[in-house]
Amino acid sequence: MSASGPGWTPSPRELERRDVRRQRSRRDLLVATVAAVVVIGGLLAGLLLSPGWPTVRSGFLSWHDAKASFPAVIKGFLKYNVTGFLIAEPFILLIGVLVAVTRGTTSATMFPLRVIAVVYTDVFRGLPTYLVVIVFGLAIPGLGLQGVTTNTFWLGLTALVLCYGAYVAEVFRAGIESIHPSQVASADTLGLSRGQAMRHVVLPQATRRVMPPLLNDFISLQKDTALLGGIFVFEGLFAAQDYGAYNFNYTPITVVGVLFLCLTVPLTRFTDWIGRRAMRRQFAGVR
Repeated sequence: MSASGPGWTPSPRELERRDVRRQRSRRDLLVATVAAVVVIGGLLAGLLLSPGWPTVRSGFLSWHDAKASFPAVIKGFLKYNVTGFLIAEPFILLIGVLVAVTRGTTSATMFPLRVIAVVYTDVFRGLPTYLVVIVFGLAIPGLGLQGVTTNTFWLGLTALVLCYGAYVAEVFRAGIESIHPSQVASADTLGLSRGQAMRHVVLPQATRRVMPPLLNDFISLQKDTALLGGIFVFEGLFAAQDYGAYNFNYTPITVVGVLFLCLTVPLTRFTDWIGRRAMRRQFAGVR
């Protein structure tokens, strides 16, 4: 008979267990609420009662300056930060997959490409992203190369693509190497070539396994689009700094911080959800 069937009634012991669980839940909720109020209240009290709070409030939380600077900040944020992120992401994925697959090859004819892939990964992972952005944005236009753009936005975006492509390549490589060799052997048995096995068997599984770290990299990329301000691109943060330099008020920095949070927090929660779903699928039936 089912425990939830119409003819079933819980035993006194089961009723006692339920009562204990309810009491424990109420107690945990009360403790969590009190702890949150004490910690958050203490932090707020420490902030609001600090000697310099009035100065900080007028310098970073001015409603008048927030409204005055918002048009320029949101324009730079949407035009360069969000657009740059959306443009860069597919190219980063493409570079990451190509480099990871190249490093996983064993053919002797692919040796030069493997060397290039290793050098590329080592160099662009080893250099600070800001340094690469500065070099691309300021040094390359100075070369006067024919056919190469001098637009600092595109040059800075290229630097971000190359830096993040190296990180993502390593993420993909870890995913590819996590696939058991029997999967490739099974594909060989079915008559698939190495390329077809990689495309239809290995890469789909590897991509699912590395989805959470991939999304983390893209959250980081969203924040690092602010580095374009170092080569005088009027993205959101640079526009906020420009307003602050002219008006001696840094409230626009708070505004652009809120805009970044509006993008990154939902992406972070989505990444957490993807990770939990992958965990549930991996350990399905274990409990």
